[in-house]
Amino acid sequence: MNKIYLLLISFFFVALIRSQSDFGAWYMSFNTVNLGENWQIQNDIQYRSYNAVTDMEQLMLRGGIGYNLSEKNNNLLLGYAFIRSGVLGLEDQDLENHFNEHRIYQQFITKQRFGRFYFSHRYRLEERFLKDNFKVRFRYFLNLRVAINNKSLVKNTFYFSTYNEIFINGQGLLFDRNRLYGAFGFQISDSFRVDVGAMAQIYQQIYRPQFQLGIFKSF
Repeated sequence: MNKIYLLLISFFFVALIRSQSDFGAWYMSFNTVNLGENWQIQNDIQYRSYNAVTDMEQLMLRGGIGYNLSEKNNNLLLGYAFIRSGVLGLEDQDLENHFNEHRIYQQFITKQRFGRFYFSHRYRLEERFLKDNFKVRFRYFLNLRVAINNKSLVKNTFYFSTYNEIFINGQGLLFDRNRLYGAFGFQISDSFRVDVGAMAQIYQQIYRPQFQLGIFKSF
């Protein structure tokens, strides 16, 4: 059964890569460093491309310090993000075609479990400092992971993951974008897992599909 799940994930991965002319690609690493029982440092590094690799959309460096209000749950976090963005279609971009954004963000994450179903809710407020502008944005993220070959997300467990995230602007048009995601993942150990999936990102008048590879590690 495990070999069947591995084959399914491999076929899914290959199909997305073969469709790279239509798909963008996001490569992501998420890390959590636990400091005692309640405090932790979280950071993620993301490279986003308009195609498979070479046409950079964004390089994102993000990190923050969080505190659990209850045991391993109900996390409050204050963070900062640096985002370097490129322009669609300019693979050999000069520095003048890049632009930077700085963000401060506050978030709250709460989790629930019902058998093999794991739910996560994230509420995030962002203060965005762009070159000639300042914006505020609210995001709500709902994630579900379902253990497949075990009753819980223990070592050597395959799982299905899906999420939806909506972005609401604090000025101008209320709706910013929506992200809908589906993936298969593997829980390699209690502190290490990998997701392979695809996301549909919907703007006001634009739809863009994205391949995603995510690595999640805690220390």
